[in-house]
Amino acid sequence: MPEPISQRSELVLPTLGYGAANLGNLHRALSDDEAHEVLEAAWDAGIRYYDTAPHYGIGTSERRLGAFLATKPREEYVVSTKAGRLLVPNEDYAGELDTAHDFHVPATVRRHWDASPDGIRRSLEESLKRMGLDRIDLLYLHDPDRSEDPDRELQFGSDGINALKAEGLVRASGLGSMSAETLARGAESGELDVLMVAGRLTLLEQPALADTIPACERTGTGIVAASVFNSGLLARENPADNPRYEYGEAPSEILAKATRIAEISRSHGVPLPAAALQYTLRFAPIGSVVAGSSRPEQIRQNAEWMNLDIPDELWAELAAEGLIPSA
Repeated sequence: MPEPISQRSELVLPTLGYGAANLGNLHRALSDDEAHEVLEAAWDAGIRYYDTAPHYGIGTSERRLGAFLATKPREEYVVSTKAGRLLVPNEDYAGELDTAHDFHVPATVRRHWDASPDGIRRSLEESLKRMGLDRIDLLYLHDPDRSEDPDRELQFGSDGINALKAEGLVRASGLGSMSAETLARGAESGELDVLMVAGRLTLLEQPALADTIPACERTGTGIVAASVFNSGLLARENPADNPRYEYGEAPSEILAKATRIAEISRSHGVPLPAAALQYTLRFAPIGSVVAGSSRPEQIRQNAEWMNLDIPDELWAELAAEGLIPSA
């Protein structure tokens, strides 16, 4: 029987989830029909956890995800979104796209930081309206470390989300970030149910092991691992085929490390992306992995890779070469 993601919530998350940033036209534009095809592939592959955010395509991802989920029984899936950035009219809009944030959508609205209790509540209400849902299972505070006042945003945002949880408007409270320091502080507070650790605990690098994982173990905080492919570098069997890292070009030393990990994985009969998907599940607080893609075939492949048997000898050899920490 699957266990709840946290000691403070009854929410159970599937092992593999779909991260819906691509539905917001991340890096390249999708039509509504293409987005629907992507989600159908995820559903047909057995994926029942979907994560989105207002930030993704300034509302486009939420609208597309909601339109798809309207065709599915509500009790059969889990959905999470994020709060902390409100979408407000862009008074300076002149026909440009939101490519400054890597989303190919018209920049008719802009993001406004607001993690106040009222801002968090408004964000949830607007997300529900965009998705056409009556409830969200898990609400994350999104990237407070990128705001002008990270300390205030983290505290106010956590309080605001937990207030919504106390009212029964969300089932679990969370924090999503790429900052290991911010994640560790969120876990140390013991006030949140789940952390979405984005890119800070992957087969390539593990800064979350220093403070975040121990804090989660002490406080009974669950983890959802995201960006486990490091923005694409680990998404193919040969990293040089897609040397994207942290939304930019991979430095030579990072590419060399990824290439060596791929070589060792291949010698054990394991595709690099399969090892990347399953690596984080070796750590106890992690209950789910969220992976995104804009291509149906990649989503189907991710589901297969998540179920691939991986020999312990692979992890042992990677550790022996110093490519991952020893168990």
